[in-house]
Amino acid sequence: MMIELIFVGIFIGTMSGFFGIGGGMILVPILLLLGFGIKDAIGISIVQMVFSSIYGSYLNYKKGSLIVGEGIFVGLGGFVGGYIGGYVTQFIADSVLQYMFLGLLLFALFRLFFSINHEDDVEIKSLNKALLLGIGVGIGIFSITLGIGGSIILIPLLVGLLHYPLRKAVSAGLFFVVFSSVAGMISRLSTGTIDFSTGLVVAIAALVGVALGIWLKDHVSSQKHKIALLALYVFVLGMLVKKMWF
Repeated sequence: MMIELIFVGIFIGTMSGFFGIGGGMILVPILLLLGFGIKDAIGISIVQMVFSSIYGSYLNYKKGSLIVGEGIFVGLGGFVGGYIGGYVTQFIADSVLQYMFLGLLLFALFRLFFSINHEDDVEIKSLNKALLLGIGVGIGIFSITLGIGGSIILIPLLVGLLHYPLRKAVSAGLFFVVFSSVAGMISRLSTGTIDFSTGLVVAIAALVGVALGIWLKDHVSSQKHKIALLALYVFVLGMLVKKMWF
């Protein structure tokens, strides 16, 4: 199982760096297929997200694709929401978590499909800081409850509502995961509902993949990047449906 977890970690890290996601939307279904329970899978996913998001955000900042400014307010909201979400998980039935995850994927797929591509130098809209904080809290609660970083909700909103170029939205999404995943891990560790040792194996392996994923992100066009992201959502959706009904 150790070897499988290492390869899964490298794969998830690559997806995290390339798509700006925490990796939970891919990792949770894979862990379910490997025989882990949904709540154990969510805990392992949160540990992996902490490592991948911090390292990936550092690399994106060095490359100049991360806009820290407004992301701080969304991130702080995500921290609060993620901390709350870490406690909420233990009170929700596994079947409910799976249906919530399914609904989240459908929303992200729809929103991103109908978004318009923007160039990297386009003007980005600004929102009230209190609103950004509130958005962060909402996404943080919902995402950490499901073991994902929240960027699959945030990226479509940044692209569709604030006219973020996809590459910058991806970097902002991964930055948000730093706040929500750290808060989620703290709250779950305090309640003893997290398999930290297994999560650490996946997380360390993921660091290799993160660097590769960010390199790939910077070497593809925005259109191809969007197509790849949509394909990812469809793939994960298929994995989840297979697990739930077949």
